[in-house]
Amino acid sequence: MAWFPSFQCVTGADGGRSWRVGHDQVDEFLEFAHGRVRPNTVRAYAHDLTVFFSIVAKEPVEVTPRDVLEFVAAQQRPRQGAENVVRISDGGGGLSASTIKRRLAAASSFYGYLVVGGDVAVNPVPRGLPTRKSRHRGGRGVVPLVRGVRRLPRILEPSKVQALMDALRTERDRAIVQAMLLGGLRRCEVLGLRLEDLRLGEWRVFVADGKGGHQRLVPLSQTFFATVARYLELERPANAETDRVFVALKGRTQGGALSAEGLDEMLANARGRAGLVHGTCHELRHTCFTRLREGGMPIEALQIQAGHRSIASTRIYLHLGADWLAGEYRRAAEAIEAQVAIGAAR
Repeated sequence: MAWFPSFQCVTGADGGRSWRVGHDQVDEFLEFAHGRVRPNTVRAYAHDLTVFFSIVAKEPVEVTPRDVLEFVAAQQRPRQGAENVVRISDGGGGLSASTIKRRLAAASSFYGYLVVGGDVAVNPVPRGLPTRKSRHRGGRGVVPLVRGVRRLPRILEPSKVQALMDALRTERDRAIVQAMLLGGLRRCEVLGLRLEDLRLGEWRVFVADGKGGHQRLVPLSQTFFATVARYLELERPANAETDRVFVALKGRTQGGALSAEGLDEMLANARGRAGLVHGTCHELRHTCFTRLREGGMPIEALQIQAGHRSIASTRIYLHLGADWLAGEYRRAAEAIEAQVAIGAAR
């Protein structure tokens, strides 16, 4: 291979960031993707393609399906020196299935771009492996290259939620956590909230830049708005120049928009004070939707609240509400037992 992948971030004159790998075809794809997907997705593409070509070690146009299969095998092997360490969830020792699938998706997207441009004839990333039935009928592969593991999202019990809330030190921090815990907002959606997005008379917030660039109006508890009001009145620096709701309260960035790193640090410190192992931004979001489902919120309404494009993403919360599931089972079981008792009496 005449080139060596190098994951790089390039800052333009306007302050915008772009990502490079060090190969004309790959970098052209990343530039093309920049106008189609979110910046974080472009960054993930760049990182995953760097890993892919570091292992495959070929020019992009020379890669074959055999190379892709060997890449998968390499990713699934345990790291050197950790051969006896396995994950409890799936018994694997290499990278997780979700990570490998994400890297294959990045490679497949890249080669899809090359196919359209006429640089390669076919995409070397197989869609799957053929089964005996599909080979017999001349069908296409139906078994994925990497078998995924379906995991239920982790949620916090009420006592741990209370412990976390008690450990927060400012009204700003309480409002941030409440936005996730009561409204199910993502971390990026909380950080992206502008002052004009607070619809006080409607008890809703406008998410202007959600996942995939989609917008939505999200109802939120009056508790959140009361906390935000105290934060804006008592804590938010008067000289803040940004229109973002949540800003840094001290340090050299005081008054500037709160960063993702700053939010994560705040939450990690609060978890430490509360003695909690879990309680990430996404776990707070999962907790919100689980409690809403347990409270009887229809799955279709939950989908809109969560900002899911597909209801398939929302159905996971049908399996999380232990109390709801137990209640549904008891009602069904009582009906069955009543029918059996009637039949026995006859």
